[in-house]
Amino acid sequence: MLIDDLLPGDVVHLAVGDQVPADGLFISGYSVLVNESSLTGESEPVVINEDNPFLLSGTKVLDGSCKMLVTAVGMRTQWGKLMAAITESGDDETPLQVKLNKVANIIGNIGLCFALLTFVVLSQGLVAQKYLDGLLLSWSGDDVLEILQHFSVAVTIIVVAVPEGLPLAVTLSLAFAMKKMMKDKALVRQLAACETMGSATIICSDKTGTLTTNRMSVVKACVCGNTIEVNSPRAPSIFSSELPEAALEILLESIFNNTAGEVVISQDGRRQILGTPTEVALLDFALLMGGGFKEKRQETKVVKVEPFNSTKKRMSIILELPGGGYRAHCKGASEVVLAACDKFIDARGSIVALNNTTTNKLNGIIETFSKEALRTLCLAYREMDDGFSIDEPIPLRGYTCIGIVGIKDPVRPGVRQSVATCRSAGIEVRMITGDNINTAKAIARECGILTEDGIAIEGAEFREKNHKELIELIPKMQVLARSSPLDKHTLVKHLRTTFNEVVAVTGDGTNDAPALREADIGLAMGIAGTEVAKESADVVILDDNFSTIVTVAKWGRSVYVNIQKFVQFQLTVNVVALLVNFSSACFTGDAPLTAVQLLWVNMIMDTLGALALATEPPDDNLMKKAPVGRRGKFITKVMWRNILGQSIFQFAVMWYLQTQGKYLFGLEGSDADTVLNTIIFNTFVFCQVNQPLRNPHIWFGIL
Repeated sequence: MLIDDLLPGDVVHLAVGDQVPADGLFISGYSVLVNESSLTGESEPVVINEDNPFLLSGTKVLDGSCKMLVTAVGMRTQWGKLMAAITESGDDETPLQVKLNKVANIIGNIGLCFALLTFVVLSQGLVAQKYLDGLLLSWSGDDVLEILQHFSVAVTIIVVAVPEGLPLAVTLSLAFAMKKMMKDKALVRQLAACETMGSATIICSDKTGTLTTNRMSVVKACVCGNTIEVNSPRAPSIFSSELPEAALEILLESIFNNTAGEVVISQDGRRQILGTPTEVALLDFALLMGGGFKEKRQETKVVKVEPFNSTKKRMSIILELPGGGYRAHCKGASEVVLAACDKFIDARGSIVALNNTTTNKLNGIIETFSKEALRTLCLAYREMDDGFSIDEPIPLRGYTCIGIVGIKDPVRPGVRQSVATCRSAGIEVRMITGDNINTAKAIARECGILTEDGIAIEGAEFREKNHKELIELIPKMQVLARSSPLDKHTLVKHLRTTFNEVVAVTGDGTNDAPALREADIGLAMGIAGTEVAKESADVVILDDNFSTIVTVAKWGRSVYVNIQKFVQFQLTVNVVALLVNFSSACFTGDAPLTAVQLLWVNMIMDTLGALALATEPPDDNLMKKAPVGRRGKFITKVMWRNILGQSIFQFAVMWYLQTQGKYLFGLEGSDADTVLNTIIFNTFVFCQVNQPLRNPHIWFGIL
């Protein structure tokens, strides 16, 4: 039967390598392991049985076989809903675009009003004189030219009022930031994303591959009763010098033989470890201790294997030794394997019987490892009796404990500091992961995300909340574990719409694509990210590092501040030009700044001012301020103070020159007005140049 022909109620047989064709329920089977990374982003296989019977479309069967009852097909499946969410529109205007549109509308309306008033004031004298002379319908060529001159001044005021250099300033600032961010390992796919990140108030971060390295490794090991930090620089020397040689040899023999993984050499000569994340971590640990994979495998011969399954929770093998005889090795869940041991290897390398004190000590180590979010495995071996036959089942008792290892996906270096930087900048970081709740909470605490008053919740519980409960829960929620793709999408949507937050989302898998599109800015991982995630994102983090996201936020804030500086500079020019021409038209009936002069000022100040102000680099002080968010005002009170203060000062200078200039400079004759207007124009220009004295960077754009 074809997948397209499946209907709810059908029964499907699944085996190793099959892709689950629809959503369904486990009916019967054995040792079923499913890779759900396409939906959850977590690479660790999931055991499917009667206790966890849910099979999801798009996942793959790694081990075992089973029968599945189909419950949903097509767009009703989790995969179908995921694809539908990806196609939803995510092209809303950025927060800066919304604010700039409002500013542009206000400036345009003010400019239009001033232009109309100026035209009316300049023309009313001529019209009134015509009316008094009874020549209202008799117009000469000179009269028409005068009206056209007044009209040109009015049009020029509109042109000057609207800051045409604003789009140039925005584009220059975004392009400059994009180029610089590329050097900081951030590839910008959408130009507007440069500034959006600067307004972000919340970052919803994935765990695997973003906060962590996405590579399972042995972090701690207890061998011969001694606990060793594997990540310590002294770890290799401790293994080679302080561990008894016999214990080290039996440990390497256990890891290299009792495994489904392989160590191979690629075509370019690099060593690669193949297998599940757990197997890769153990083999990498053995190689760190100085072991040789091929050499150890050649010393003995594997004659019997019992693979890992969810019932036994352990993997066992039988080795045929070079001198004859057999040896069994076992690894698996610590509590299961340790319960099968009656001996252990002590610090001197001797095999001694397990007593209650030693057993309690080992159980305490297992509990300590678990509290640190480590997945623990116990390794053990047993010498087989002379009469043992490989046809007999591998025994379940009488083992000698070799050691206990703690495995985890370690947190990336610098993540805790980056999270602290975000918090000091007013950006709240939340972790959304498909991992279990205990591991998620431990990693979140290690990163500094989960605080004492924060809430960690699982996706199943999150989905059951109604709208009112979500409004109460979301502000306190810091960790969402065991989440589905639609849980992440729902959370981001509520944050944006209900709470009006500017949300940034990180992700690397296909499962993250809906949230990446829904967010104000999507940040995909460049190394571990899938093509679907990258296509849905606005920025690609090339080094998969959370610290790079902080750099993106810093550049985003720099873009926002640079555009504010340009608007402040440009509006001062425009306000002064409007006030000078309008007031002069009202009181003298003439405009001292002609259309050509205003256009010249507009061209020079717009272009060179934009070039200078839009390319200022960020500084660390930007990350010590609260984010602007969606509610923040683009033109702040400080900007209004600077604009009005500078405008009043310049207008006072212009007005003084216009009223007292002839007496001040001793101007007389027919060309006195022309000379005075020239002086006023030059003074106006130098007043604009005087603005940047508090910011010398602008001089390079003007000179």
